Amino acid sequence: MKTAAICTVGDEILIGQIVDTNSSAIAVELNKIGVKVCRMVSISDDGTDIKQSIKSLLHNFDIVIITGGLGPTKDDITKKALAELSGSCGDTFHEGQMQIIERILAHRGIEMSDINRAQAVVPDTCEVMLNRKGTAPGMIFRFPSTAFAHCPVLYSLPGVPYEAIGLLPDVMADIRSHFALDSIYHKTITTYGIAESSLAKMIGPWEDALPADMHLAYLPNPLIGVRLRLSIYGGDRDEEIKRIDREFAKVMPIIGDAVYGEGDDTLQSVIARKLVQNGRTLSVAESCTGGFLASLFTAMPGASKYFYGSVTSYDNSVKENILNVPIETIAEHGAVSSECAEAMALGVCKALNTDFAVSTTGIAGPDGGSEDKPVGTVWVAVAYPDAEHPGKTAVLSRMLRFNNDRSTNIQRFAGSALNLLRSVLCEVLRA
Repeated sequence: MKTAAICTVGDEILIGQIVDTNSSAIAVELNKIGVKVCRMVSISDDGTDIKQSIKSLLHNFDIVIITGGLGPTKDDITKKALAELSGSCGDTFHEGQMQIIERILAHRGIEMSDINRAQAVVPDTCEVMLNRKGTAPGMIFRFPSTAFAHCPVLYSLPGVPYEAIGLLPDVMADIRSHFALDSIYHKTITTYGIAESSLAKMIGPWEDALPADMHLAYLPNPLIGVRLRLSIYGGDRDEEIKRIDREFAKVMPIIGDAVYGEGDDTLQSVIARKLVQNGRTLSVAESCTGGFLASLFTAMPGASKYFYGSVTSYDNSVKENILNVPIETIAEHGAVSSECAEAMALGVCKALNTDFAVSTTGIAGPDGGSEDKPVGTVWVAVAYPDAEHPGKTAVLSRMLRFNNDRSTNIQRFAGSALNLLRSVLCEVLRA
């Protein structure tokens, strides 16, 4: 199986000024074509460090993909380092990339400079991949076996994410044309409501009985839940798919209703599909999640088909005046209570005239907790059509407690609300 390393260049990544999203995007595409990513590294803006690190990667991996250090400024030195590493005798001017540079600058109203022209100059040891979304071209360097005891290929891409991702189809096509590739197959099922440790104990006997060439990974996320991914590297793809499907078929009854999706499914995407399929509508009332829950739905295309709107009732006056939560309810039970959460869900459901509604009210922290309602406490509620009393609306609430920082608590609050909504939808729309 062909192996790859992904390398990012730039001090801005090493000091945490920006987040490296390129590596994950590249890894996804490499996995799709059957290349196993074995290493990800970040290198500083230092020519010697770049050359030494890349040289080591080329010794150990078939494919090396680098992003960053190809811009017009003086700290973008990857091109020079690669020229020296590849034994370049000089530079060559690439007319095709120059035409793209001219078009981009003209569109932006920027005057052409010597720095811009220099971006079309590349080492004579590389092949150019035209960057149609930016000024720095992608470059391919092919190394002979005399240099590294095998014939690795290095792809150098710009660091700007949309430019790097824009070049990935060309990179993948080149890899497919130059390497004999094996298949890699992954399948993921997604669960919610069972902690990773509890899930591992629950499915332990099944995991222990997995075939030796099948690899299981636990992928926890406070909003999504715990994903279980099975992988097989090599072999016949069609047979791999059947084998993994058979194994997941064995474990699904063990986990039960906690399984809610496959692949890239999220709680909100599963809920959205069910609402659209059944022609039902949704509204949201939030306190502690501050609009985050609603944003999860509106971030998805097609949300207008089922999502009517939301009320972020952070202050109690909004709960009372907009959602019609009785003053007595808050005075007697507090804003963080089943009574308040249920009133919020019923209030927004009525106000926005939707079939379903979900609400959150809790204490995200770091302050505001008490002995009976500590930080991390949340009440979530769902309003839904009452099957036993047509034309009426029923409501269900749950209390949960978490022990995380504010940001993670908010994600867990939202996930818990979504999971309760999912459960109610399954029950109501099944009837």
